[in-house]
Amino acid sequence: MTASGNTSAPTVTGQNGQRRISWTAADLLAEDFPEPRWAVPGLFPEGLTLLAGAPKVGKSWLCLGLALAVAAGGRALGSIPVERGAALYLALEDTPRRLQRRLRHMLAGDPAPEGLTLAVESPVGTAGMIKIADWIERPHQTRPRLVIIDVLERLRGQPPPGQSAYSADYRAISEIKHVADAYGVSIIVITHVRKVTADDFLSEISGTLGLSGAADTICALKRSRGEMDGVLHVTGRDVDEESYALAFAAELGAWQLIGLESEHGLAENRRKILAYLRLHDGSKPAEIAIGTQLSRDLVKQTCNRMATDGQLETDGNGKYFAPPAKEI
Repeated sequence: MTASGNTSAPTVTGQNGQRRISWTAADLLAEDFPEPRWAVPGLFPEGLTLLAGAPKVGKSWLCLGLALAVAAGGRALGSIPVERGAALYLALEDTPRRLQRRLRHMLAGDPAPEGLTLAVESPVGTAGMIKIADWIERPHQTRPRLVIIDVLERLRGQPPPGQSAYSADYRAISEIKHVADAYGVSIIVITHVRKVTADDFLSEISGTLGLSGAADTICALKRSRGEMDGVLHVTGRDVDEESYALAFAAELGAWQLIGLESEHGLAENRRKILAYLRLHDGSKPAEIAIGTQLSRDLVKQTCNRMATDGQLETDGNGKYFAPPAKEI
């Protein structure tokens, strides 16, 4: 895909300049593959990420915040350092006025990062993919790292006549994924969820399993109406399956990472103890009581229960340890 109008797929080359698709087992083990590039370390790797959520839940605020952080080389979700790189945000459901208002709110007077490109219209189907590839191939001050498509339905185009819904979904996502893989960028595609709820968040994604089957990473943003806190469920080929607690700071127009949902859902006293132990690992209840300003008896009972529940570790001699925190 180039600006010259060539509609063939972009060329994917290996280190020797040739596209290799098969190896002997010994050759594959000896191959030196580079580590995946990350738009947001631990959450959004190179490749295609499907981000699902109910309407008006905050997906667009989340993605615009990610684009700003990457373009500026700042902190995503308020806490995750990201490497600076060019970012493209396709706000295909927004008007220029609404997008401007949202951008001004989030920047709060700071200058706009030069590496961020925004658009409210795009060709559909293959023509849209060509346009994205053309943007990636343009000269940029920093390497392109992130493309956001908001939303899938505005870009995918009409499926060929007679094609099954599964095949159409898989084809639409695969075409976008091919661009992500060809250029080593992270492409986040926003889509919706069904009205029904399910135990597995993957089952709530609108469309067939062809969408989730073709994606590298799948995320679902959930937030109850009237609540400022939410949960980002994440699973994929290069990420750990985890659920992260988020809080929406309306005054900033930004989602903030609180921590793992499992920790956020703990009772207040357990959260205090765990937070103290993350800074003072191997402490005894008396020390924890002083640091948390909780009673010694309460701390002793709570630590014992947390160890039984697998929320803390103990050496059996009265010292307690926080479980290893997952890197994000």
